[in-house]
Formats: sequence, C-alpha cells, structure tokens
Amino acid sequence: MIHEYHDVAPGRPVTTTPANWSALAPHKFLERASVVHAKKTAVVDGDRSFTYAEWYDRALKFARMLSARGVGPGKRVAVLALNSEPLLLAHHAVPVSGGELVAINTRLGVDEVAYILEHCDAAVIVVSEELVDRIVPDRLADCLVLDAAFEEELTASTPLKDADYVWDELSTISINYTSGTTGKPKGVMYHHRGAYLNALAMALEHGLTSDSTYLWTLPMFHCNGWCFPWATAATGANNICLPSVDVEKIWELCLAGKVTHLSAAPTVLTRLLESPSVRKLSSPVRIITAGAAPSPTVMVRMRELGFRVDHVYGLTETYGPFTTNPDSGSVDDADCKLLPRQGLPNVVAGEVKVVTVHNQAVPADGVTLGEVLMRGNVVMTGYLNSPDATAEAMRDGWFHSGDLAVVHPNQQIEIRDRIKDLVISGGENISTVEVEQAIASHPGVVECAVVGRLDAQWGEVPVAFVSVRDGSTVTEADILDHCRSLIARYKCPKDIFFGELPKSSTGKIVKTQLKERL
Repeated sequence: MIHEYHDVAPGRPVTTTPANWSALAPHKFLERASVVHAKKTAVVDGDRSFTYAEWYDRALKFARMLSARGVGPGKRVAVLALNSEPLLLAHHAVPVSGGELVAINTRLGVDEVAYILEHCDAAVIVVSEELVDRIVPDRLADCLVLDAAFEEELTASTPLKDADYVWDELSTISINYTSGTTGKPKGVMYHHRGAYLNALAMALEHGLTSDSTYLWTLPMFHCNGWCFPWATAATGANNICLPSVDVEKIWELCLAGKVTHLSAAPTVLTRLLESPSVRKLSSPVRIITAGAAPSPTVMVRMRELGFRVDHVYGLTETYGPFTTNPDSGSVDDADCKLLPRQGLPNVVAGEVKVVTVHNQAVPADGVTLGEVLMRGNVVMTGYLNSPDATAEAMRDGWFHSGDLAVVHPNQQIEIRDRIKDLVISGGENISTVEVEQAIASHPGVVECAVVGRLDAQWGEVPVAFVSVRDGSTVTEADILDHCRSLIARYKCPKDIFFGELPKSSTGKIVKTQLKERL
C-alpha cells in the first residue's frame, strides 16, 4: 500500500511505501518481545506467570476470541477488571483484533458503567467475575466473563494472525472516560501513534530496561496505565499485577528487591510512610507520582528510604504524563524544594506553555499565573461523539488544560490552582457538579455546593455545604446514603456542613468563601 500526503511544508509531496514506512502501533512491541525476550517472564499475577513467548501466544488467542464475537476495525471492547493479567493482555489483544479498548474505572457504580457502555457502543464486554454485578442485566449477553470457562476457550483457540489493521496510525486504539467538570463522563480518544510514542517516553524517562520489574499499583484503567502496558513490552520488563493498593504487599516486594519501578498517587506515598513496615530499602525503587503535588517532606522522606520519586503531570486528554520532573538524587535543600514542580515536557510530548487570559505567555518569574496549554504527539484525538467539547478544549491549535500554573526561570511549570472546581482525590478526578447533582436530588435539600479540601491521605477530598428545607430532619447520614445510591463511593463528600450558602450579587454561590471557611 502506498500512502501519499503532504508534510508541514506546502508543496512538498511525500510518498511512502512499505520499504520506508510502517505505522507506529504499540501492540507490535509484544510481538518483538516474544522473540527477543522469549524466555523472560512477562507477567506475574498471583500464582500464575507467563514468559513473553507464552504471553504473545495468549494475546493472539484472546484476539481470536474477540474476532469470533464480531470485533474488528471500529468495534469497541469494554473491559471492567481489577489490575490483572487479562486486563494487561487486553492492551495487546484488542489492537491485534482491530478493536478499540475501553478500560472502565472499577470504582464506578452500575449506572455509571451502563452510561459508558452505551456511549461507546461497546460490542463486547470483558468483565471479572467479582465485578459482574456492575453490569446491567440487558448487557450480560454481551459479556465475556474472566472465569475458568474463559481460560478453557482461550487455551483451545487458534492464534489470530495480526492483520495489520493499523495502517492509519492516527486511528483510535483506546477510549478513556473522564468525568471532567461537566458531570457526564467524556470519552477521550487515543490514537496508536500517541500511545506508541508515550510508551517509549515512559520507558526512556523513567529508566525501564529488560532487567526492570514494574509493580502495578497504578490502575490499568487510568489513562491505559499511563501507557506502561506497552512500555514494559517495549523493554522486555517484568510486570507484577496487584489487584488493589496493598501497602504491606508493596513493602514486602520492595524490601525483598523484587520491584524496581511503580507508579502511584501521592496518597499512596503517604500510606507507605505510615506503614509499620517502613525501613530503608537494600535496592532502590523508582516511583512515578502524579496528581495533587506531594509535599517536599514526603518526597525527601521517600528518598531517604531508598525510593527515587519522579513527579509527572498530565491529564486523561494527554495520555497521562505530559511533563516530567525527575528526581536528580541530590540531597541539597534547594533541590528538594524543586521536587513537587511539574517540570518540562517529556521527550516525545511536544510543547507546553502558560498563558494569560489574553493568550500572552506569562513571564518565567515563578509568580505570574496563567492557564497551562499543551500540544504535540500525546494530545488526544478528541472527545468521542462530542465535537463541540473537542473544539472548545483544542481551540487555537492548543489543548487547554483548565489548570493554573506559573513558569519558573528554568522553564519548569508549577501548578498552583485549577480554573474549574475539579477535585483530585487519590489520583481520581471528581466532578463537583456531578456530586452536587446527586445531593440536590435528595428531597430534603434546597441547594448545595461542593468544594475540595486538602487531605493528608488523599491529597484532596470533596466536602459539601448544604441548605435544607425548613422543618426538614435530614441528616448527614441520610445525604451520604442517598449519594452512595447514585454515584461511586469515592466521589461522595467526606463531610457535610449545614447552613446558608454565600451568594454573589447575581445569586451565584460564592465557592471561594466556602473554601475560606475550610
């Protein structure tokens, strides 16, 4: 096949042929690893483990199972599973089948999962046994349950030969849902090129090699695990699956020297430091952290214990990490204060700038605030079925993050606030609008407002200010029970304060005053 296109210089036609061009497709990393690292352990999940040769064979057989169920180009495969070998495998098997992967947040409720399944028009739903109850009854017929029968079918399947569906590297490889600030999840579309490049960036920036062992503490459903499912395959690194954040298990593996890398929200770092197992490591472990910036105290303490903490920044719309601020290992106090900064674009990301409301670049003075804008190889294609939201987010040729930051003299950015009222709790985005709508639907509530409060464990937690109807006997427990019936438990407010809400002259609730109360 011959592809003809024009590059950025008008009038310069570029003709490509199979001799000088192939699409950047990250599932190809596993095909290579199956030969180069054939006998090396690819993944450990509980008492099961597979070499790269065995794992590639499983990927092709899994792809055959999907193909037999009608999956092909443009068809979406939703996966609802905890961190596990099948979910990791799906990152390779789904692209081989030609499908698009939709990894769903396992913390969502039944209605939220149902909305995503309908919005993405999932052709097949792959679900863990323990999460089947999250699937509405009318979609159970479309489910492929990860049980003994699944393993039997996979073992008996004939490997599906990769049909090279990815001739267009800008076609969609996955869709990741984020609530954003609208209250309704938006499907963020990733293309093969971006996933391929960001996987290589993660491997290069954070020192993954064939001798590395990556511990899965970061949810694989979150931004496709920051592209590490493909990064580990690219380098031939070993994966250890951890279904949930088990602090004592993390310490056990790290102290035994069985882990070299992991990714975690700052809240996990705090929990590690509070564990009774705290002690200095005999061999170093490199941690990639993102979310609400960890304090220098936490990062320095982690360093003293033998961890090297690289701070990264990004959004679901940027394949996870876009900028990185690696730990230099210096013990100088001045250097330690730089650790919580968000840094500079990673090696493949592209450009980042901070601009004023007049779209002027802020001076690199570490003081002047502006919005963070990004553009480059690892910015989403757009929001699924939402052209207006896509155009708004990517206006003027830049992706607008909605985050406020300063630029320091060394060109590093540092996030200072968020333009909108997004709460980042334990690395997860919580829409205050969504929470407010859930609270307001209680019959005893007149109005409410939700804001974020700093929290030592979670970085931020949502709290609610509520005014109730005269004569109402509604309690905090009543509202919390109501919320838990509508939205995921982690989105529910951690505290509820009753009373009159401050208003502006136009009748709007003044959230800044509520934050001042906290």
